[in-house]
Amino acid sequence: MFLADGFEEIEGLTVVDVLRRADVDLTTVSITGERMIHGAHQINVEADCLFEEVDFSEGSMLVLPGGMPGTLNLKAHEGLRKLMLQYFENGRHLAAICAAPSILSDLGLLEGKRACAYPSFEENLACGVVAEEPVVTDGTITTGRGMGVAIPFALELVKILASKEKAENLAKEIIYS
Repeated sequence: MFLADGFEEIEGLTVVDVLRRADVDLTTVSITGERMIHGAHQINVEADCLFEEVDFSEGSMLVLPGGMPGTLNLKAHEGLRKLMLQYFENGRHLAAICAAPSILSDLGLLEGKRACAYPSFEENLACGVVAEEPVVTDGTITTGRGMGVAIPFALELVKILASKEKAENLAKEIIYS
């Protein structure tokens, strides 16, 4: 999970919480050069590590929360952009929610795919089909529409990284129906 100043806290922290409850090994990574990240709504979060400290060769998924100006800050990070292209080319999973699917679109990774994003970002998505579903997985890319779908987005990632059964059991445990 990549964090930048101005990230949408619910989209970032809900995913972290749900994946860790599912025993999925998840690391929060700051792209700012500092561990302390300032959310879009003045909630400060300490990342596990800095981008420069991580060996990404063993990871199976990169996750991008939305929010403003968090999405713009993520989009501007050249190292993260290169890493996303590398993961995509190697068949590894990418996930983005709210405004963040626009980053995948800008990199050309949504061409011919079904994807969703926050409504004001939909018209600029360069994808095959803009879906109105809350969460869409097409191949190795998962997208979500916004903060209101943070839980189903996170459960979809659990399904991908762990199992459908684990996602279903966790949904029951957290009283998500």
